[in-house]
Amino acid sequence: MIVLAVDDERPALDDLARLLRDQPVVQEADVAADGREALARLGERRYDALFLDVRMPGLDGVELARILRSFADPPAVVFVSAYETAAVEAFELRALDYLLKPVGRGRLAEALARVQEARAAGAADAAQDEVVPVDVARGGGTRLLRRSSIRYLQAYGDYVRVVSDDGRFLMRGPIGELQRRWPDFVRAHRTYLVSPARVVEVRPSTLVLDDGSAVPLARRHAAEVRRRLGV
Repeated sequence: MIVLAVDDERPALDDLARLLRDQPVVQEADVAADGREALARLGERRYDALFLDVRMPGLDGVELARILRSFADPPAVVFVSAYETAAVEAFELRALDYLLKPVGRGRLAEALARVQEARAAGAADAAQDEVVPVDVARGGGTRLLRRSSIRYLQAYGDYVRVVSDDGRFLMRGPIGELQRRWPDFVRAHRTYLVSPARVVEVRPSTLVLDDGSAVPLARRHAAEVRRRLGV
């Protein structure tokens, strides 16, 4: 997993980052020296978890955790502090754990295990509820769609056409990248990804969706589609 450690005290931040990087489940551990820097990093990439100091000048850990609650897909929060006084407030903000400094390896491993369990438990629901930005072809701008509203995706030059309950839109990027990011969609054809939940009939060379529309089903993908649909 990819995590972000946030602490305004450099020695404590370096120690926490080192301990995190030593954990087998941690792929990368970035650091931020305060809440503002953490917010900037959150705008640059997605993190699975934040290990967040409670008391910091400016934007402190509790305030940052409140801001994270407005995110569509927030990282898990683990508070790290030398004080127990903010523990109740931390759990009111749905923090997964509260670590007291100095943090031990075993206790850190427990916190990471909680993050993994929460990610596994919420993965399916989060995938359906995820809000994704798509481009509006006419008039410009961006539209936000829930993944659960999307019927299928079609490669369209440098874009991907998104066909949803709310209409047809475009997303930038290759369809292969979306297949990697959205494993709940199944490849039906070289240029099509389909939401299995929207398929109502499987024909030899076609999938019929719940709105009556149809997408092509390539022979090379038929077995995997049938396996995913349980037919």
